[in-house]
Amino acid sequence: MAANVSVTSPSADRPFSGHHVSLAGKLTVFSRRDVRALVERLGGNFSAEVTPRTTLLLAGADVVDVPATVQRVLTESDLCREAGLPELDVLRSQYYSSRDLRAMYPALRDDHLRYLEKWGLVRSVAGRYAFSDLLVFKQAAQQIESGASLHAVLRGLTSERQGQLAFDFQPARVERAPARVVSLPSVPPAEATLFPPERAQQIAAANQSLAAKYFLQGAELDDGETRDLDAAAACYRRAALFDPQLVPAVVNLANIHYERDDLVEAEALYEKAIRLDAECFEAYFNLGNIHHDLGRFAEAVGAYRDALAINPAYPEAHFYLAVTLEKLGRATEARPHWKAYRELAPEGEFVELAKEFSDN
Repeated sequence: MAANVSVTSPSADRPFSGHHVSLAGKLTVFSRRDVRALVERLGGNFSAEVTPRTTLLLAGADVVDVPATVQRVLTESDLCREAGLPELDVLRSQYYSSRDLRAMYPALRDDHLRYLEKWGLVRSVAGRYAFSDLLVFKQAAQQIESGASLHAVLRGLTSERQGQLAFDFQPARVERAPARVVSLPSVPPAEATLFPPERAQQIAAANQSLAAKYFLQGAELDDGETRDLDAAAACYRRAALFDPQLVPAVVNLANIHYERDDLVEAEALYEKAIRLDAECFEAYFNLGNIHHDLGRFAEAVGAYRDALAINPAYPEAHFYLAVTLEKLGRATEARPHWKAYRELAPEGEFVELAKEFSDN
C-alpha cells in the first residue's frame, strides 16, 4: 500500500467516502453506467480507468495486475453487498435485463422500457428489473401488440397505479438531473451595519469575493467525469457561510442532497433559495421534481408552473409538467406542454412520446 494515499473515514451508509474507485476487466451483470451510479451513491469518486489515485478497484475475473495504490479489490458480489442490493446470483436469476425482456415480450423496445421507468411504473436495480415488474411489462406489451398507442398504454397503467399510491410509503423515484446554477448573480448593495460605510463595504466585498471563490471551486468539483460530491458540497457550504444570500450555492448544495435521495434536506434548501430569490427558476423546477417523486402531484404542478413563468423556454419543465398533469387525468391541460417540449427540444429523448400525446 502506498504511503501517500489519504482516505477519509467512511460512514456506514457511505462506505466508499474518500475513495477513488476504478473499474477494470469485464463484469457479468453491471454496466459501466450502473457502476458509476452505485459508487457515487456510496460516496466514492468513480473513474472508468485505473489512475494513480485509485484506492478501490472493482475488478472482473480477468484482472491480474493491481496497482500499488489499491487498498482493496472488489468483486461484483462485494459491490452488491456494499450497495445493499440482492446477491449477484439473485440478480442473475430473479432480475431481468432489457435484453431478457425484449426476448420475452418482442413488442417492447428499449425506449418503451425507459418511458415506463420515467413514469414511475417500474424501477430498475443495477439496470435490471424485478420479477414483480413483469406484470407491467406483460400488460404494456399486450396493449402495444393490440395496436394501442404508447400514450394510451402509459395512461392506462398510470391510472391503475394511482389506486396503489395511497398505500405506498414513497413512490419509486423518477431519475432526472436537477437544474444547476452555473453563474453568479450581480452583487447587491451593501446593507447597513455598525461599521463605518467604507469599512462595511470592504468587509462585504471580501466576504463576497470568498463566497464567489468557494462557489466556483464547488462548481468545478461538481462537474465532469470525476465529480467529487463531498468536496463540492463542502465548498458550497463555505460559500453560503461567507454570503448567506448566495442562492446559486444553496441550489447546487440542494442538488447534491437530491442526487443522494436526501429529499428532506434538498426540499428545505430549495425552499430557502425561493425565499431568498423569488425568481430562482432552478429552485422551483427542482422542487417540482421532489413533489413528483413523493407523489405530491398537485404541488408538483404548481412548482413546475412557477418555474415556467420564469423560464418558459426550458423543455424539461414542460415535459415533466405534462407527465404530472397526465397522471392527474388532466390530459387537455397537458397537451400544450407536450407541444412545447416538441418545439423546444426537437431532438429530445422523449420527443416521440410527446408527439403521440400532443397529437391526440
